[in-house]
Amino acid sequence: MSKFSEIINQDKAVLVDFFAEWCGPCKMMSPILKQVKDDLSDGVSIIKIDVDKNQALAAKYQVRGVPTLMLFKNGKQVWRQSGVLQKNEIIDVIRSKN
Repeated sequence: MSKFSEIINQDKAVLVDFFAEWCGPCKMMSPILKQVKDDLSDGVSIIKIDVDKNQALAAKYQVRGVPTLMLFKNGKQVWRQSGVLQKNEIIDVIRSKN
């Protein structure tokens, strides 16, 4: 949990993907997030959190459905969305919050 706090307290945007191995739509997000990272490179950190292995963290952030994306800036949650999003939607959100 403290490692997660360190990660989200960075100056740059941190996109967190709460997912589950058994979730079909979550599998669709992986290549999309890779494209986002390729496009924004150092402008964003992207981390994936398996809700089954990190139940306390999922509960803390009230993740009830997967995939759920959250954007953090300086430790504060600035955006949240559940479901599959397209690359451009995610990039637009990150740019608007940076």
